[in-house]
Amino acid sequence: MYILDTILPHISYSKSSLPFAKATFSVLAYDTRKIRVGDDSLFFALVQQRDGHRFIAEAYEKGVRSFVISDTAFDISPYPEANFIWVADTLRALQQIATFHRNHFSIPIIGITGSNGKTIVKTWLHQLISEEYNCYQSPKSYNSQLGVALSLWNLTSEHQIALIEAGVSKVGEMDILEEMIQPTIGICTSIGPAHQEGFDSITQKLEEKWKLFKSVKTVVAPSTVLEDVLNKYPNCTTWGRDRTDDLQLLGQHRDKNNTILELFYKEQAFSLTVPFIDKASIDNVMTCTLVMLTLGYATDVIKLRILGLRPLEMRLQLKKGKHNNSIIDDTYSNDLASLQIALDFLAQQNQGEVRKLILSDFEGEEWTKSSVSKLADLLNVQPLNQIILVGNRLKGVKAHLTVPSLLFESTDALLDSLQQLNLTDSVLLLKGGRKFELERVSRLLVEKSHDTILEINLKALENNLSQYRSCLKNGVRIMAMVKAFSYGSGSFEIANVLQFNKVDYLTVAFVDEGAELRRAGITLPIMVLSPHEGTFEDMLLYRLEPEIYSLRILKAFVSFLEERKIEAYPIHLKLDTGMHRLGFMTDEIQEALTTICANPTVRVATVFSHLAGAGSEALKSFTTGQIGLFEYMVAKIESTLGYTVIKHICNTSGIVHHPEAHYDMVRLGIGAYGFDMAPNGLQLEDVGRLKTTITQIKQLSKTETVGYDRKGVLQRDSRIATVKIGYADGYDRRLGNGVGNMVINGRSVPTVGNICMDMCMLDVTDIDVAEGDEVLVFPNMSEIARSIGTIPYELLTGISSRVKRVYFYE
Repeated sequence: MYILDTILPHISYSKSSLPFAKATFSVLAYDTRKIRVGDDSLFFALVQQRDGHRFIAEAYEKGVRSFVISDTAFDISPYPEANFIWVADTLRALQQIATFHRNHFSIPIIGITGSNGKTIVKTWLHQLISEEYNCYQSPKSYNSQLGVALSLWNLTSEHQIALIEAGVSKVGEMDILEEMIQPTIGICTSIGPAHQEGFDSITQKLEEKWKLFKSVKTVVAPSTVLEDVLNKYPNCTTWGRDRTDDLQLLGQHRDKNNTILELFYKEQAFSLTVPFIDKASIDNVMTCTLVMLTLGYATDVIKLRILGLRPLEMRLQLKKGKHNNSIIDDTYSNDLASLQIALDFLAQQNQGEVRKLILSDFEGEEWTKSSVSKLADLLNVQPLNQIILVGNRLKGVKAHLTVPSLLFESTDALLDSLQQLNLTDSVLLLKGGRKFELERVSRLLVEKSHDTILEINLKALENNLSQYRSCLKNGVRIMAMVKAFSYGSGSFEIANVLQFNKVDYLTVAFVDEGAELRRAGITLPIMVLSPHEGTFEDMLLYRLEPEIYSLRILKAFVSFLEERKIEAYPIHLKLDTGMHRLGFMTDEIQEALTTICANPTVRVATVFSHLAGAGSEALKSFTTGQIGLFEYMVAKIESTLGYTVIKHICNTSGIVHHPEAHYDMVRLGIGAYGFDMAPNGLQLEDVGRLKTTITQIKQLSKTETVGYDRKGVLQRDSRIATVKIGYADGYDRRLGNGVGNMVINGRSVPTVGNICMDMCMLDVTDIDVAEGDEVLVFPNMSEIARSIGTIPYELLTGISSRVKRVYFYE
């Protein structure tokens, strides 16, 4: 906890207004949705994505009384009890305070960077060395300019060593991260093409990442990262196959599901059994092993602990439970920082009124009075109905809880009593350390399905929303399309994230979709694109707003409202400016306006149209004509109605290519899910990843054929893998006979023969695979769509409802 005026010498500020200069704070707040204890927070009005100054009033209502702002014209008079500090850059000020906090500690800090494997190496190292050290690790993937600062803020005097992850996306970012982290040991996991957009070359990326180590005496890295430039980095301790490597890989072979590594380090040869077979995991184990050797661990200890490593679900997952509940599975690690992230995610779920937490003891954590108090304080301010604790050491925490709680001495004891606990109709967060194996609880509570799943990355959804939001001027609203099961991605799970990220409207195709969202706790305005007379009753019941596209539907809805004596019900007028699908033509709008003006039952909320070719350069003049006609019709509408309406015409492609037509609101559709049919320069991420597994592998001679009608003609002796997905799951039959390809263990393999209803076959002759291995079905959805003459929309929405959706938040 710090006193406000004592931090002023450590930040670059221009002026301050501190009527309560001795106010204290222990929380760095930047998001009003996550504020639990306002009077303990210092709020930073960040302006990177959305202008944080717009949320100062909300923060003040939540009890915040100290603010760091950059808007010199901001009026502070409505906040007489608040402290204000003006800076040029609020993010930079937050970083400077984090640096000030970090400088209070002299413990070893391991800085980790690279293109891939950072989070895995960090988490495995935490597991491997926690028996000797009270080890802190930065939570999840908190490796950005903001994330690193927040990570460092969680360091306490009880920690003996820290693992801090650092990621950069362009030149100049690492200087700031290095200044904050000040690592004493460095790790570089890899250098590859990931996040290459901000760099001219791989070499430039390496040079930028290496800035993290400018004051470090020892850096652990694979020698392949440095190749011909090793002489530029003399402080590097390397692993690899060269004789010059400090940890030399002499050879490796596979033994069932393990890999045996033959190693040589400081005149000592030893073998290591690794419980993985994929290259990425082997590389990460080699890095962890060399770090442990550098820290002085004996090889016998390393062997035992490496053998105990398990694959990590490096993300928080949202799954459907058996008892009308939602399960948030975050069972791979447990510490205060990652617990706070998981609790924030739990709080944003609206599909059930009851929220419960199952929490295990922390691994490697010594429970002092201070740490017990911190955990209890954190839990007591959460919107929880019950807390179920696992581990006898948590007795002290239970005694300080104000929320109803239970304590079980072990996971086995919890499992024995699971049926007696009332977990139905709730949202349940499972948060536990690896050794407590709370995944066993998850397996009993989660609804089962076959092995084909669609993974939905909710963090990617947030990223894509931010990318399009960055194209908009302040005040332009966003209407997000969640029709067709959110383009195959889900219902309330997607809507919850959009609502939490403050989009302004949601749009569905049918009333049933809107009703489901309302039952799941979604409160945003929802527009229905295809209303009809038989759904009007449910429209009112669930407070849904209809698109009105014809005189027939308008008059029917007005008559329906008149019978119920309802006035000023919001409607959305659809204009046809050239798409010629639905909407009022220019010669129809006057009669529609006459009907609306004569009936107080309805009030026009928005007027909109749809661009037929917003991303096409060839159709630019046609689009310009649509926009001009829209403006003409809107002017007539507002003049006749006597009031202004919200206007919107831009769809996903229009947001980027026609900023002149953003008006009051834009409609974001497929772009939110990672696809845009027109090149746009935005850094979009795929939201969905369709995965399955190998059921069986057969060795066939070149004289054999594969599949129905013997279409899979072999040209050589082949290994053929059968995987658990077919056209009934949404894998298009046109992708058979080598047109489609999937990825197993990082290698692309083609389909063989016709696609079956529930399965298909792959040629895996050239790669090392085993039954049960994971298969990525659509490695590049845009390319696969083009190969069969369609678009990603069709592939996404065609994924069957029998394919289980698993939601995760990295």
